[in-house]
Amino acid sequence: MRFTLRIAFAALAMSSPSALAAGSKAPLQIVVSIEQQSLVVYDGDTVVATSKVSTGKPGHPTPTGIFSILEKRRHHRSNIYSNAPMPFMQRLTWSGIALHGSNHVPDYPASHGCVRLPSKFAAALYKMTGYGMHVVISDSQTTPVAVSSATLFQPNQSRPRGPALSDVPLRPAIGEFNENAVEVAMTDKHPSPVASDQQKAPIRILITRRGVQETVRDLQTLLNMLGYDAGPPDGFIGPATLAAIQAFQKAEGLPADGKMTQGLIEAAFRKAGRGMPPNGILRVRRQFQPLFEADVTIAEPAKALGTHLLQFQDLDPKSRQGKWFGISLENHLPKATKKRLGITAETDLPPFDAVERTVGRITVPEEVRERIAGLLVNGSSLSITDTDSGLETGEGTDFITITRTPHS
Repeated sequence: MRFTLRIAFAALAMSSPSALAAGSKAPLQIVVSIEQQSLVVYDGDTVVATSKVSTGKPGHPTPTGIFSILEKRRHHRSNIYSNAPMPFMQRLTWSGIALHGSNHVPDYPASHGCVRLPSKFAAALYKMTGYGMHVVISDSQTTPVAVSSATLFQPNQSRPRGPALSDVPLRPAIGEFNENAVEVAMTDKHPSPVASDQQKAPIRILITRRGVQETVRDLQTLLNMLGYDAGPPDGFIGPATLAAIQAFQKAEGLPADGKMTQGLIEAAFRKAGRGMPPNGILRVRRQFQPLFEADVTIAEPAKALGTHLLQFQDLDPKSRQGKWFGISLENHLPKATKKRLGITAETDLPPFDAVERTVGRITVPEEVRERIAGLLVNGSSLSITDTDSGLETGEGTDFITITRTPHS
């Protein structure tokens, strides 16, 4: 067993949500390469620790993508594979993928999907990580690089709240339709209180293409506005939404078949006196909880965005500026997905400036930029992807982006 570890970084241990919330620790991230059977811990673009690993064997491949640590247990046993010991387990998905120690870590894939680590390294890594720390699993070796772009968010872009904005494009995230989830800009008549640990916690930003769920949710909102009871705007077509669609179709002289066609959507927007929404969506989470989402515009929509993770750190308290470090992953988009999204050209990978080019294609409304700037702290991150892998992203997770599943 061979690995390297800088003992000085043991002081960076972040083993609880409260430690992560403080935002004062160096925000590390982990990169696993399936081809190299290796793991590297980075502080920005600086290597902190390395180790060999053993990922999923044929028939049980390890999924690739962008993950974060959801749960940590020093002593854990598999619920699936004969109660097998999984010491120093760090969960990446609730469906069963994790980092964990093992006495059998060969130089080839041998696990049932998890990432096996040498026992001593697993114990050392366990002390260095915290809840929410990002773990990137890629086919080939990829490394973080400093990214400089005027499009990226900076805390110094935040401005004092003034008069109430009449049309702030911020909405509660899908599935969070209660008063506590709604965040809008408003006149602040009282001094701002000292930020709590939760407010100091890193935020997670996801930018992706507008999908079916967003379209359904917008249609539900419009139908409710027009007097048709479509139920809560949750992005799912249930009996109430179906009945509302049919009633609207009948009233507008359309075939009352209940089908959600592009013509139906355009008719609903026209009837409500609204323009069609932009083609992208931005979502924000903090400490595994949705905060809000907003519309964004993606230029060159026929061109794939690719999959990228950017992490913010090294914030200067005086200038209120920090650094962004980006990683690009392979993009495994099925032909059917490309057709559905209207993608006819691949992204710019592997050019070194692929992240900057992708970020430059995204336009975020100024009000949204200011809102994010006010929430940005060390360790915050931005994921960019063509498709939102919603099956793994859910309650008690950050945004999980799957680029290749065990079945693809």
